[in-house]
Amino acid sequence: MKLQVHRTYNFNAGPSALPFSVLEKAQAELIDFRGTGMSVMELSHRSHTYEEVHNQAINSLKELLLIPDSYEVLFLQGGASLQFSMIPMNFLKPGYKASYIMTGSWSEKAFSEAKLFGDVYHAASTKEGNYRSIPNVEHIKYHAEDSYLHLTSNNTIYGTQWKNFPDSGNVPLIADMSSDILSKPIDVNKFALIYAGAQKNLGPSGVTVVIIRKDLLEQANTSIPTMLKYSTHAKNNSLYNTPPTFGIYMLGEVLNWVRQLGGLTAISNQNEQKAKFIYDVIDTSNGFYAGHAVPESRSLMNITFNLESEELEMKFLERAKSEGFVGISGHRSIGGCRVSAYNAVPIEACKAFSEFMIDFQTKNS
Repeated sequence: MKLQVHRTYNFNAGPSALPFSVLEKAQAELIDFRGTGMSVMELSHRSHTYEEVHNQAINSLKELLLIPDSYEVLFLQGGASLQFSMIPMNFLKPGYKASYIMTGSWSEKAFSEAKLFGDVYHAASTKEGNYRSIPNVEHIKYHAEDSYLHLTSNNTIYGTQWKNFPDSGNVPLIADMSSDILSKPIDVNKFALIYAGAQKNLGPSGVTVVIIRKDLLEQANTSIPTMLKYSTHAKNNSLYNTPPTFGIYMLGEVLNWVRQLGGLTAISNQNEQKAKFIYDVIDTSNGFYAGHAVPESRSLMNITFNLESEELEMKFLERAKSEGFVGISGHRSIGGCRVSAYNAVPIEACKAFSEFMIDFQTKNS
């Protein structure tokens, strides 16, 4: 008899919800993976069985994101935070500058790390407006000789998201897509490098995906430690050392789940529908709920808002928790409320939360 499983409405910002069907499959395969008599966590990363898992995950990502053959797909460790350092170490050339578009805490951290390795500056910033918006593409100022231009595609803390990316010409465009990769179709050809921690839309924590153009690889600094060279991992199919094998297995299963749903167009449509449930409540609440991001910069992944008072917010969060909604508190740096509606969060969860918001307003107006 199949056991009844209690599942909460998981709106955590990361690690975040995983597709239930993927968790069920992982549970079924946990002890004996494909007749090996071992868990996938016990397989040698040099074994043929694991190699199939590894390569299938790479191929699935290429297929879903339409990644051209002119790019390498890497599975690294250290999260996006390590990429903040690896990128300038590899690509910030002596005597040159790199430009950063500032849209929130994560771009600030990336900028701070890059300053340790060379000359960097702000190509644009919305900090003065408390990061409520994404800069207008026409307002981005950088130099044609820059080593690269860096942006953060979605800002988890402030709830903003790029709708259209700048065309940086010959300046390599680098993007931290940790919190919205795989949530909608993108043109990979616009970017020289994309990186993303897996724990939002791709799988469990522990895997970092890097999509890097091969010609950029050829320009990288060679006078850095072996493990911090992208070329090391590209030459060894991300198997130079032991990779996070279970995380890559899970990532591959999440990609299969996306494919079964209909790919990125279908996922994007679902994400728009989920976010609309909640934004519609905010917009029709007559100020009871106040969204942080301006409408044209709103994120589909992280919906941020405040209530009329801190006391009312605390009451709202306590009530939400009692109703089974998890992860609704805003980031500790800005407070308020945040709903993270990543790919694996069901439509039903967002609909239920919107109904809870309406009910709470009715009872507390």
